[in-house]
Amino acid sequence: MPLFLLDAFGSASIGVFMRVTEKVVIAPNQFPESTIKKIESWFNLPVIRTNIGGSVLIGSLVCANSYGIVLPHFIRDEELSVLKTFVRDINITVMEESKRTAFGNLILANDHGAIADPRLKRGEIKLISDTLGVEVVQGEIAGLPYVGSLAVATNRGVLTHPLLKPEEEKLLSEVLKAQVSVGTVNCGIPYVGTGLVGNSRVVVAGSLTTGPELFIISQALKVVGENE
Repeated sequence: MPLFLLDAFGSASIGVFMRVTEKVVIAPNQFPESTIKKIESWFNLPVIRTNIGGSVLIGSLVCANSYGIVLPHFIRDEELSVLKTFVRDINITVMEESKRTAFGNLILANDHGAIADPRLKRGEIKLISDTLGVEVVQGEIAGLPYVGSLAVATNRGVLTHPLLKPEEEKLLSEVLKAQVSVGTVNCGIPYVGTGLVGNSRVVVAGSLTTGPELFIISQALKVVGENE
């Protein structure tokens, strides 16, 4: 399984702009065709091109796995329609009653489970669990609540902020049912989720990610291959 390098809008923080699952890639309309073609060839998945509330920050605003997509309340009707056209067999929930919006930053999910920001309310947690089809447990990473920006979880492995605590590691491994490792992206950035996307077959890192970081990522997420 290959590991590639990419930038988006001149930024290495690719995780802010994209959401990847086992079934689809969601990317903003403004991605150039050359970038879309790379993503399509790497992942061999449908690439849904849409914004969320007019924003290109797909990775920050959207949480998703193979079973569901969690969206902020300000998504526009035409954007929701695009998503529904592509993913008719996946649960789609707009968090109408929640004041929270950055669900990609607040939830770390794979197809086995999810870890959520401890500040989310019980009703929000239930709705997220129903949408993603997995158990959702509230927890932190490195003592911080925005777990989605602090880690990346595939069905094969989890890579997190290097200051992960032992009790947090235990919770992540139990809920996500995958081995947990620590590392950085983009030349030392500990907010792993901002610079890394992937699934159980392909992983893409920000263009500033160093060789040693790529080695740790490949070991943690069980990928092999050359970066491009």
